Amino acid sequence: GYSATMAPLVLDGKVIVGISGGEYPTRGFLDAYDPQTGKRIWRFYTVPAPGEPGSETWPSSAEVLARGGGGTWTTGSYDPELNMLYWGTGNPNPDYWGHGREGDNLYTNSIVAIDASSGALKWHFQFTPHDTHDWDANQIPVLTDLTIAGTRRKVVMLANRNGFFYVLDRLNGALLLAKPFTDTTWAREVDSRGRPIVLNDGSKGCLPDQWGGTNFNPPSFDPALGLFFLNSRETCATYVTQEPKMVPGRANMGGAVRVVDASKAYGALRAIDPTTGERRWEFKYTSPTMAGVMTTASGLVFAGDHEGNFMAFESRTGKNLWRYQTGTPIWGAAPMTYMLDGHQHVVIASGTTLVSFVLPAQ
Repeated sequence: GYSATMAPLVLDGKVIVGISGGEYPTRGFLDAYDPQTGKRIWRFYTVPAPGEPGSETWPSSAEVLARGGGGTWTTGSYDPELNMLYWGTGNPNPDYWGHGREGDNLYTNSIVAIDASSGALKWHFQFTPHDTHDWDANQIPVLTDLTIAGTRRKVVMLANRNGFFYVLDRLNGALLLAKPFTDTTWAREVDSRGRPIVLNDGSKGCLPDQWGGTNFNPPSFDPALGLFFLNSRETCATYVTQEPKMVPGRANMGGAVRVVDASKAYGALRAIDPTTGERRWEFKYTSPTMAGVMTTASGLVFAGDHEGNFMAFESRTGKNLWRYQTGTPIWGAAPMTYMLDGHQHVVIASGTTLVSFVLPAQ
């Protein structure tokens, strides 16, 4: 059930790579390899072995831990000053069937801070304990410095699939902010430990679907404006659980998802103040989108939608300045920009095509 969907992260003398496969009975891990020889330097398992720290959040069964999930299927972030890796981890397995894996299920649905030299875990923060909705934490950790409550902090920001936007102290994992960035009724606040206070477990109506309030599509941060930009998803679904039959190498979902009234679902590009969690502005799309976001120093935000529109916005106000129809949904990709021979290029992946735009030479 192992697979690989991420781009390796190359840093000082190491190639860092994770594995996919949380929908299969696997045990997630993150590896570091020597780029010259291919020799593995260290491995960090996202699901502990019996007796290791975190194993108390699972049933006392080696068999359950050995197939606990927790894939590391998107590229994390690296702080060279602290020599720390910040990586999101995937859902526990089975996805929707929580019986048989009672407990919080560490270190799934978490961000883990790892010493890049040794692979040792420095701290963790779990966004959705005992997840039964496939709301993993394989989103992009964004590193910056912020002034919060009058104090300058080194932070890591993450807009999570569960619909909450988080700001953590990247030195020690302390929770500084947790605010919903979607209109979900699942939960609207967290408790003193950072655990979502669940208002609707599905018995009071629908929940966000399995793709969540956002996903692996990258957000962006403008340090000059102090705004965090992401494409969010507003959906409504119910979950049906069923005890799965464990077969190595086969998907092990433990149920299914039923979309409720898809006509009311939509997406939105949102600008968030990371010091308060408040929305500054939003631009609504016709349907939920999985496109990434890019900001530029000139005050622009580039983003796309599921209808194939590639757009530019004014970062400060959200005013739509430009649109191009690519002909194919923009899925997962974030735009890229670079200079070549005096021309600035902007490139977006749409379907199986790279669409490139160029500005006149300066």
